[in-house]
Parts: sequence; C-alpha cells; structure tokens
Amino acid sequence: MFAHTKRLQYTVRVNEPNPGLANLMLEQFGGPQGELAAACRYFTQALSEDDPGRRDMLFDIATEELSHLEVIGNIVVMLNKGAKGRLAEGVDSEGELYRSITGAGNDSHVTQVLFGGGAPLINSAGVPWTAAYIDTIGEPTADLRSNIAAEARAKIVYERLINVTDDPGVKEALGFLMTREIAHQKSFEKALYAISPNFPPGKTAGDPRFTSVYFNMSQGGPETLGPWNDGPEWQRVDTRDDQVAVDGGDGSASVQVSAEDARQLDQLAARTMSDPSADPVTGAERGMRADGDGANQSPIR
Repeated sequence: MFAHTKRLQYTVRVNEPNPGLANLMLEQFGGPQGELAAACRYFTQALSEDDPGRRDMLFDIATEELSHLEVIGNIVVMLNKGAKGRLAEGVDSEGELYRSITGAGNDSHVTQVLFGGGAPLINSAGVPWTAAYIDTIGEPTADLRSNIAAEARAKIVYERLINVTDDPGVKEALGFLMTREIAHQKSFEKALYAISPNFPPGKTAGDPRFTSVYFNMSQGGPETLGPWNDGPEWQRVDTRDDQVAVDGGDGSASVQVSAEDARQLDQLAARTMSDPSADPVTGAERGMRADGDGANQSPIR
C-alpha cells in the first residue's frame, strides 16, 4: 500500500524559470539513471526478496526514490512555469516565443510544445523511459552490486546537473538528492557484505583452472601492472600461443551430427564451393577502362 503525503521530502525553491535547464533535469526524471528507474528496480527486487531485512530495505529505498521523482518533477515544472504560460496563451510574438524556449540550445522546445511544460517520462534527449533500464536478475549478490553502481551513476549525473546551474534553490535540492544517493550506496554495500560468502555471485564455483588467470590480450604498447592484473593472486599469461585452446583441445569448433545430416551438409558444401583457380571478370572490372584508371566510368551524381 502506498500513501501520498502532499509535502515534498525536500522543499523546492526555483529562483526563475529556465526551460533549457528543465529539459536537462529530465535526465533524472525519465532517464536510465533517473529516479523512476531506481524506484522500479528496487521495488521489483523487494517483491521477490526472501530475506526480511533486505526486503524491508529495498521497499524503503524504492519508496524514497518515488519521493525523489516527485522532487525532480516539481523542479522541472517550476523551471517551465514562465514559458508554459506564454506558450499556452500566445502572449509573445512568434519569434520571441520561439527564442525563449530554444535559447538554451537543447531540446527544451520539444518538451514545451509536446508536453506543455510538464514533466514527461523521457530523458533530456527526448528518449522515452523504458523498463529495459531495470537490470534486476534475482540474485542478491549480483543485484546489490548493480544497485551500488546505479546509485554511483546517479550521483555523478546529479553532480553534473549542479555544475550547469547557478540557481541556488535548484542547487540545494540537487545537492540533497545527490547526498541521498551516497546514503543508498552505503545501505546496499552493508547489505551485500552482510552476505557471506558474496563472491563470486551465485552458487556455482568457477573452474579453478581459470578463476585466477589474467590473459594479457592487448599488447603492443606500454604495460601498466597493478593488483588487477599482476601479483601473487594472478597467473599471468602473456604468450600468444598460451592464450588459445586453453582447455587443451585444438581450439576448433565441432558438433556431432547424424549420418543423414552429415550427408546433406557435404552436399551443401560441394554445391556452394568456390573454385580457387577461377578468375572471373566482375561487374566492377567491366566498367573500367583497359588501363585500369576507371576514367570512362560515369560520375556519381
């Protein structure tokens, strides 16, 4: 059950309308790192979570993300207020009205004309929100890591939004939302490390022959070594010949097929075989002069 409180979680004070800034704010309303995506991600995880502590945490944070969606939506609407009235009532000249909603050089005119200065579920480029943003897989140790990364990405987007506005009220509200991303990261990390063991994700152990092998596949320039690719925990493989057929086989692909399938495949291969001794004249060659400079070809129009 959800119960809505009319008071926002954080007070929104916008100094003056700014349609261009409103459009950028949509990134956190209907974008992949936005508040709706976060709310849906954690809500769906909570529904299938069997651990009572994690379930409660996920419902709490999912619901808070909806309150953040409300804060961002109000910022968008407040920033659009001036242009919304002028656009709806047509009080300015056409040129002045167009200038006022396109002056920021982004797609703010699209959100003004199509959505009347509201808060549509799109990102700042006009791409509609999609459930494809939700990457829940149903394994807590994987989902919690994804949640941590999602909160980190959202924090970075908030930082960038703070950097593009000088409106003190907007900066203050965005700073609160950014800070809450940090708090959520902490909760998710605590929950992750309360699971022991939590790595690797899932139940099945990896093949011990390969779990601590580092294949140095990109070569030909300076090599930077660190604990991620070198040291006592790693068996480092630099030689090209040792990077192929690591299972001890011949490195080819094969399949067992029935005798009838094998016969038909042989017929197909024989019918479509290329003759390596052939040297057919191609259409491109027919269109070229004998000296090969192609001067008699028709120009491209």
